[in-house]
Amino acid sequence: MFSSGPSCNSSSEVVALPDPAADNPLAAAKGRETAVVAGGCFWGIQAVFERLKGVVRATSGYSGGAANTATYEKVCSGRTGHAEAVEIIFDPSQISFGQILKVFFSVAHDPTQLNRQGPDRGTQYRSAIFYTSEDQKRISEAYVKQLDSAKVFREPIVTQIVPLEAFYPAEDYHQGYMDLHPENMYIVINDYPKVENLRKHYPSMFVEKK
Repeated sequence: MFSSGPSCNSSSEVVALPDPAADNPLAAAKGRETAVVAGGCFWGIQAVFERLKGVVRATSGYSGGAANTATYEKVCSGRTGHAEAVEIIFDPSQISFGQILKVFFSVAHDPTQLNRQGPDRGTQYRSAIFYTSEDQKRISEAYVKQLDSAKVFREPIVTQIVPLEAFYPAEDYHQGYMDLHPENMYIVINDYPKVENLRKHYPSMFVEKK
């Protein structure tokens, strides 16, 4: 692990994705739903979802391993079972789970890279959806099948779809990292392009972070 932080896929290429064929309609009333995803370092993914309309809060953390190994130092070893993940609290009356997945697959990371993102290697950088309900599992599996069948990516999607056992928030210094360290070259190369792609490709869904 380099001192500048974990490296994500720095490619600015965005694959145009269809809407999920299987998705829930927007809820009639405001509410709260939780989604947990992983796809490389959590800094960029958190920055993207903090700027997505309907998202109440996005938190960097760890999922997939035990509570006593949910620390950055231990997770960086690649031997804890954890992935660097982001917990997304969203209002289902403003955005659907399927739309969250569309952003996740198109601008937040590359779902065809197995146990890595860009130059980083290790299971802690794997692509995963940690579903919190059978409904999320159904929508996730259907969307992956839809995208693979349509061959929208050059390679098959390798994203794991597994039940969420627990989410452990990361250390405070990881939260909102992009905004706290705007001149960090890792941020400039890897994270700002993700946010700009969200702004460019999903303007109606983009909101400035408060």
